This record gives sequence, structure tokens and C-alpha cells, in this order.
Amino acid sequence: MSLSIFQVDAFTDHLFGGNPAAVVPFESWLPDGIMQQIAAENNLAETAFFVKEPTGFRIRWFTPLAEVDLCGHATLGTAHVLFDHMGYPDSMLEFKSRSGILRVRKEGELMTLDFPADDMIQVDIPNDLAVAVGLIPVLAFKGKTDYMLVYETEEEIRKIRPNMHLLMQTEARGVVVTAPGDTVDFVSRFFAPQVGIPEDPVTGSAHTSLIPYWSKGLGKTELSARQLSNRIGDLRCRFNGDRVEISGKAVTYMKGEIFIDS
Repeated sequence: MSLSIFQVDAFTDHLFGGNPAAVVPFESWLPDGIMQQIAAENNLAETAFFVKEPTGFRIRWFTPLAEVDLCGHATLGTAHVLFDHMGYPDSMLEFKSRSGILRVRKEGELMTLDFPADDMIQVDIPNDLAVAVGLIPVLAFKGKTDYMLVYETEEEIRKIRPNMHLLMQTEARGVVVTAPGDTVDFVSRFFAPQVGIPEDPVTGSAHTSLIPYWSKGLGKTELSARQLSNRIGDLRCRFNGDRVEISGKAVTYMKGEIFIDS
């Protein structure tokens, strides 16, 4: 059996920037174990698989270790493949997923994700999490699966060097650290070693928590954001109540084939 595979750099306008994702189109679903093996072999933060359905598409995402409920950059990468490589004719895509209906709108080279906002609850700062991250935050919040730690300055975010071994011992599937930006509204970084992602370059799903927090804190609905990984990612954001919009560009790095014994 032969499958097409694309590798796309998402949330960037140039190669080797943003966040790389693998995208694999299916005619019908393969067993979960095969999808997990493909994702592990790809060894990228996320591999997206999608199938065309009578109305729209269904999408699933796998890290090298596990399936996840939501991934922004791999959804952006999938939209890029459909728009630029598979001749999708309209400017709006709709995906069914484990996180509900997700939409992607294309305007020129810019694509905008329409995702559900995460409902974060403020919690006491978990001591083990603060120790693992290596810097005590000002505030801590917990969403469906991840923690968000808030700091005072962009410089603090840049200097954080988490202890990945300790981070894997906490209850946090992932942790996003964030602060006001020097030249953008807010900055962040994201760590998720429990699912095989020590540091994610640009994390669309984390912005479903970041956008509502900073929108309310800064008193504005349109925001600029930067994820301070080595690859750097820039995002345009909008808060729409129970939904968020996350905009960015994507470029194709590679197209190839996967060969699987049938």
C-alpha cells in the first residue's frame, strides 16, 4: 500500500521556520496502531490524518506517543495541503474532530483557524510544576489537559529551561508559559514531554487558552502573538467569545510516499 505524505512548516512564511507537521490523506481510515506507528516514524510533534466525508472532512492528530484531541499547526498544515496541493476549490474548509467542528478560512496566503476557546480555571500554583519549569509564576491556570503559567516579562519566558524528567512526573500533559511581549501583545512557549514533545515550536492549540486570557487582560479582541521557540512562530489572534481565530501562513517542505505492507 502506498500513501501520500506531505511535510509542512506551519505558522511561518519561510522554510525551516514555524512548526513542522506531517499530513497524510486517507481514502478510508487505517487501524489506530498503524497511524501511531506512522506518527512515531515521522518523529514530528504532530502527524495529521484526514478523510473526506459526505460533508467536509474528518481529521485526527498523533504525536510520536499518543493521539491528541486538538492540534492547531497540523490543522493549518492540512488546510495548506488541501488548498495548495489537492485543488480544494472553496475558501472555507470544515473538519470534524474530537474537539468538535473546526473551520479554516483562506484569504490569499493567510489561513485562519476557527477553534473552540478553552475554559481555563485559576488554580493554586502547583509546587512540583513550578520546580519542574524552574521559575515560580505569578498565576497558574488549568484547562482541559494543560496548565498555563503566567509570568511578568518576555525575558523570563526566554530564559526558562525546564527539567523534562521532573515535568514528566507532574499531572500536566503539557504546560504553556506566557508573559506580555516586548513587541507583540503576548509571548509563549509550550512543553509536553509526556506526549513526546519536549518543546513544541508553535502551538496552535495552546492559543485556545492564551487568546481568551490575554484578550480579557489587555482589553482587546485582536492580538499579536509570538512563540519563542528556536524556530519562532508569529500568529494573529482574535477572541470571539466561545471561539478563537488563529491566523498564519504555511509552506511545503516535502512531498513523498509511505509504503506499508498490505
